[in-house]
Amino acid sequence: MEHFAAIPIFVAVVEAGSFSAAAERLGLTKSAVSKRIQLLEAGLKVRLLQRTTRSLSLTEAGERYYDRARGALALANEAEEVAAGLQGRPQGLLRVAAPMVFGRLHLSPLVAEFLRRYPDIQLDMAMDDRMVDLVEGGYDLAVRIGNLPDNRMVARRLAPCRVVVCASPDYLAAHGTPQHPSELAGHNCIHYSYYRGGASWVFSGPDGEIRVQPRGNYQVNNSEARRDALLAGLGICEMPTFIVGPDLAAGRLAAVLSDYPLPAHAIHAVYPQRRLPAKARAFIDFLDEKLGGDAPQWDRGLSPSVLSPKNWKRE
Repeated sequence: MEHFAAIPIFVAVVEAGSFSAAAERLGLTKSAVSKRIQLLEAGLKVRLLQRTTRSLSLTEAGERYYDRARGALALANEAEEVAAGLQGRPQGLLRVAAPMVFGRLHLSPLVAEFLRRYPDIQLDMAMDDRMVDLVEGGYDLAVRIGNLPDNRMVARRLAPCRVVVCASPDYLAAHGTPQHPSELAGHNCIHYSYYRGGASWVFSGPDGEIRVQPRGNYQVNNSEARRDALLAGLGICEMPTFIVGPDLAAGRLAAVLSDYPLPAHAIHAVYPQRRLPAKARAFIDFLDEKLGGDAPQWDRGLSPSVLSPKNWKRE
């Protein structure tokens, strides 16, 4: 039981990356933070942190303890809200997981306005393109794009996620514009290595589904890097319009194969229980207000063929 008080301190040290940064966050002295961690390790009889003069890292035992401690801290914060009757007033620590590029482009610019509107909320946002377990990680909610395989989660749709195949005008002038998905075999296709839908690009056509295995000399796990490659004329790629919408509208990129649409996706807020804390509900409502529903800001100025591609029906 005496170790419970050390959990917020240990979590703060790991997340801040140092004793001094954690001490500043917690309003404690560096020596007090260090002493508490030493007592925790002594009580558990295991080393949780590897310390050098320049770095701080978790041991294997520390990684396992951190995973559980972070979740326990989130549950404790939720219990405090309920006990104090705070469900009706948004306040407290709000932990949100979000995709890296979408978070940076479309969530980060909204943070200041959200926190001014709800000054009693402390927002902790983790941006990572890899899927995280909300319960184990202690998150209140996540913003997710595409398929939602975890049926334990409750989802609320925020906006569409339109995906188009595109390239720069210079690339198309040099290599030609594909008229059918099969012609992508003759192009340098840039691939996203974290794509959860699989390696194939799946199109709809008059005869049904068309699968293409993209081949090229560049794959990367960051979509802004893919955009850079497209703008530099390196190749051709399927991209969400929340990244390339402004480039398409300005003519820096051109959409191709609009008659062969890719699968429709959506952007959702997901959370692990139906009874949302007020702080989480406030954030989801705010995103719903700001992202624009079926007409998000990033799709303004796009051609009708991009916004409403042909819907093939099999005879």
